[in-house]
Amino acid sequence: MALSTTPELQPLQPVQPQQSSKRTKPRKRTHRLSVTSWVFMAPIAVVFVVLYVIPMSQSLYYSFTDFNGYTSNPKFIGFDNYAELFKDPSMLSALGYTIFYAVSTTILVTVTAIPLALTLNRKFFGRNLVRSAFFFPAVPSVAILGLVWGFILNPLGSGVLNSIIHSLTGLGPIPWLSDSTLAQLSTVAVTIWALTGWHAVLYLAYLQAIPADYYEVSKIDGASSWQSFRYITLPLLIPAMAVSQLLLMTNGLKVFDLPFTLTRGGPGFSTRTLTQSLIEDGIAQSRVGAASALAVLFLIVVGLVVLGQMALSNALQRKYS
Repeated sequence: MALSTTPELQPLQPVQPQQSSKRTKPRKRTHRLSVTSWVFMAPIAVVFVVLYVIPMSQSLYYSFTDFNGYTSNPKFIGFDNYAELFKDPSMLSALGYTIFYAVSTTILVTVTAIPLALTLNRKFFGRNLVRSAFFFPAVPSVAILGLVWGFILNPLGSGVLNSIIHSLTGLGPIPWLSDSTLAQLSTVAVTIWALTGWHAVLYLAYLQAIPADYYEVSKIDGASSWQSFRYITLPLLIPAMAVSQLLLMTNGLKVFDLPFTLTRGGPGFSTRTLTQSLIEDGIAQSRVGAASALAVLFLIVVGLVVLGQMALSNALQRKYS
C-alpha cells in the first residue's frame, strides 16, 4: 500500500496588520485644527464684541441712569426710564405702529410673493424680462424709494396719483400722507411693492429645486392643482417661508428709512417707528437714558419674536415633513 506524500494542511493563521513606522497623532492634528479655527474666528469675534457686545452693555447700563450724553457721572435712577416709556404717548404710538407695520408687511408680502413666484415659475414669453421687472424695486435704496413715492403720493393736487385720479374721476386730492390712517396704510403698501419681488425670487429659487417627477407622479395619481400645491409645493416651501418671514419681521421691527423719508413719522406720531424714537430721543433731545431703556426693551421684543418664529417654523416643518 503506497503512502500519501501530500503534506498535512495547517490551519490558516490570521494576518497581522503591518505596523506603520510613523504613527498618526490624532490629538495633535485636532489641536492644530482647533488653533486654525480660532485664528479665522478671531477677527469676527473682535468685530462682534466691539460693535455689538460693548454697545449693548453700555445701553443696559445707561438705561438705569439719567445720562444725557454729556455728563461724566450719570445718576442711577433704577427703573424710572422704563416706567416713563409706558407713560410717553409718542413711545407707545411708535411701539404700536412698529408692531402693526412688521406684522402686516410680513403677512401681506408672503401672501403676494408666493403666488407671484408660482406664476414666474411657469413658462411664458418674456419670462426673464418679467422676473427682472418684479425684482427691480429691490435694487434702489429704500430711502430713494421713499422719496419717489412721496412725490407720487403727495396729498396736494401736484401729486402724481392724485392728478391721475382727478383726471379720470374728477375727485379732489386724497390725503394719502396727511391722514393718519391713510399714511399708515400707504407706508405698508409701498413696502409691499418694494419687497414682494425680492421675496418672490427667493421662493422661485426653492420652486426650481423641486424635482419635476413629483408633479408627474401626482398627475398620474389624479391629483388636482390644489392638491399638488398643498401636498408637494407648500411643504417644500416651508424652509423658504421661514427665511423670508424672519427677514421680513426683523426688517419691519427695525425699519426707519422708508417711513421717515415718506412721512417723516407724521402726521403727528402716526407713522413714527421705534428706531426713529431712539434716534430723536437719544440724540436730538439728549435723553440717552430713556432711549437706552427703549433699546433694551426693543431687543427683548425682537428676541421673543425671532424665537416665536423659529418655534413656529419648526412646528410647520414637523407637520409637513
